[in-house]
Amino acid sequence: MEQHSYIVVLVTAKDADEAERIAQLLLKQRQAACVNIVPEVSSRFWWKDKLDAARESLLVIKTRDNLLPAVVKSVKSVHSYSVPEIIALPIVGGNQDYLDWIDHEIA
Repeated sequence: MEQHSYIVVLVTAKDADEAERIAQLLLKQRQAACVNIVPEVSSRFWWKDKLDAARESLLVIKTRDNLLPAVVKSVKSVHSYSVPEIIALPIVGGNQDYLDWIDHEIA
């Protein structure tokens, strides 16, 4: 059986409604097996040479690394930000039954 590499993709959205739209798109396209939505996070960041702050929603997306380009394209197609945060972190281990489930649920 082919060995896959799994990732967690973090995406911030302007609010819970936008996060829900992104999650539904990724799930319907089978680009993610699971998306957790943290309804509100308090973000601090540099934007246009100034310190800024925002209340955002955070998506925690579980998928395979080979689907990252598709995930990025899908998120950018519906995201309201001109430069959305989309970062991927490797999953270095975990419950093999859960990782197998990810494989079963995505394209």
